[in-house]
Amino acid sequence: MDAFLAATDALFADPNIARDASWRAGGADAGIAVRVITRRPDQVGSFGDSRAILPTLLIDVRRSEISEPTSGDTIEIEGDVFEIIVTPIADSLGLVWTCEAAPPA
Repeated sequence: MDAFLAATDALFADPNIARDASWRAGGADAGIAVRVITRRPDQVGSFGDSRAILPTLLIDVRRSEISEPTSGDTIEIEGDVFEIIVTPIADSLGLVWTCEAAPPA
């Protein structure tokens, strides 16, 4: 697993892929400096015979930096604050959390 850990660390260290951010547990503490990778895939939602394209924000963060992210945590990326809106999902190797986020309500 060391090769996968090294590859993951290299991705998060790459300035073209990852960015610096501040993670706040419960949205209230002083924040922890982390590196994150963001993705913005569109999701398709169905409503009867209609479809809607819904923008989403997925944030990947290493488990070595955040051990237990939860819904309600916030993350600040380049001055923009986002709230984790669902329970984060760990990858199959246990190296990265994927968190769905949105601007706070």
